[in-house]
This record gives sequence, C-alpha cells and structure tokens, in this order.
Amino acid sequence: MPLNKQKGNMYAFVTHTWNPIRGKCPHDCSYCYMKVYPQADFRFIEKEMKANLGEGNFIFVGSSTDMWCPESCAEWIALTLGHTNHYRNRYLFQSKNPARFLFYSDFFPKDTILGTTIETDFDYECSNAPLPYERLLAMEDIKLPKMISIEPIMDFNLDTLTDWVARIKPRFVSIGADSKGHKLPEPSPEKIQQLIERLQGMTTVKIKDNLKRLLRKPVHVSSDVHDLGGV
Repeated sequence: MPLNKQKGNMYAFVTHTWNPIRGKCPHDCSYCYMKVYPQADFRFIEKEMKANLGEGNFIFVGSSTDMWCPESCAEWIALTLGHTNHYRNRYLFQSKNPARFLFYSDFFPKDTILGTTIETDFDYECSNAPLPYERLLAMEDIKLPKMISIEPIMDFNLDTLTDWVARIKPRFVSIGADSKGHKLPEPSPEKIQQLIERLQGMTTVKIKDNLKRLLRKPVHVSSDVHDLGGV
C-alpha cells in the first residue's frame, strides 16, 4: 500500500495516508472503523521503505492501525521514521499509546505533529489501549506540536475534560462522533456545545461532519488548521 490520497471520514487537513505497519490493531477498540475490513496479522511491510512520499504533502502515518502499540517492534518504528525524514512533508502520528512517542523525540521529521485520542475522561471498557488518563500524562511531557482527537466522543465530565485539554496544550482539537452505530454512551447536545465553547477559548477546534448527528444546531468554527508553528 503506497502513499494514498486522503478520502472518507479522515481529517480534512490530511492530504495522504501511509501505512508501512498494518494489520489487526492489538488495542482492539470496539468502535474501530477498520473492523469492517478483513484484518490480517499485525506486521511490518518492508517494501514500503521504497515508497515515494513526495513533497509538500500532509501525511497521516499509521492511519489504519496503531503503529505505537507495545506489539510494534522498535525497529519497525525506527525504519518508518527514517524513511519519512527523506521527504519534506508535514506528518501526523497519532496513538493511544503516546508514552512511546517520548522514546523517539529526536527522530521525528521536522514538520511533525503528534496526536492522541481522548474520547472521554471516563474509563469505559471498550479498548485494550492505555486509559485516557495515562494518555494525558504522556502527552503533557511531549514537547513537539500536539493535537487531540475527541472521537468518537463519549459522555464526559465537562470540567475534567476541559482541564485535560488545557494541560496538554494542543495546537488544535478535532471532535467527531461514532459513525457506525456502536451504541456508545454519548453526551447531550448541550454538553458538547459547552465543551466546544470552552475549548475555543484555548485552542483551535475542528468539528467533523459526523458530529452533526449529536448537535441540535450548527456550530460555527474555522474549517482550516492554522497557527501550527511549522507543522
């Protein structure tokens, strides 16, 4: 699978995806969109190290699985980062195991943003990934530009989740809803609106189209990612 153009319900600012590490994600999130596709074993695709990543793209590396999970070999990650450093692009790396980012701080491409998913501050049993609070602690220690994905948004404590975002200091937050009918515990429209208003006071907020299902009225926010500090 070479460099692919972004399509579907991906982040609007991403132009391409690239997945040299792929297969069934060991985090096994109950709502994972990849579960509708046949899942092969988690593995590294060595031939992807010959992929031409081009120039001037915004590439989400590892969009189809969590390449930062404990089962991912350090060598696989090192080879992937080494390859991205040969091409002048912007890169997004996102993980529910962001503590592992800290071991590679000096190896990311120059124009990189690191992200994690914090879909709630509650400990719902729907994943083998580190708990949301553990992700928060790891993201606080990261010095590179950061982003947060609140997707699929689940019910949350307004004060706590707002505080977590403030502690992480992300360049932007992307908020989306469950698109596949997994019957997740979802917040009220009023609570979502309050969260958006609070977050807009501290960072850029991105609203994904699938959030409209949970909102009673449109929310006006910028559709562009800006002020990313070199990313």
